[in-house]
Amino acid sequence: MARAHRVGGIALFITIAYLLTFYEFFAVPLIDQEVAQKVLPALPWWLLVSFGSYSLWSIGWGLFTFRDCPEAYTELLGEIAQAKNELRAKGVSVD
Repeated sequence: MARAHRVGGIALFITIAYLLTFYEFFAVPLIDQEVAQKVLPALPWWLLVSFGSYSLWSIGWGLFTFRDCPEAYTELLGEIAQAKNELRAKGVSVD
């Protein structure tokens, strides 16, 4: 749980900092106030879309390079065969 607490604490800190700048309790340094008022409302959506894009890219890259790891491929095939054998032993039709 230590990692989850750390991620939660960082997320809480970033959320509070964002809300304080969004409601203009703090000024954004080196950025004009008008520009900040236009950018800040779109920032959470931009981060969400960026995270989704990164997640899809990493999943796609993992699928693309899956055959590049022969030991992982053979291990996965062995686990699938083992699961099928265990299910057949219990009387479940697998094929």
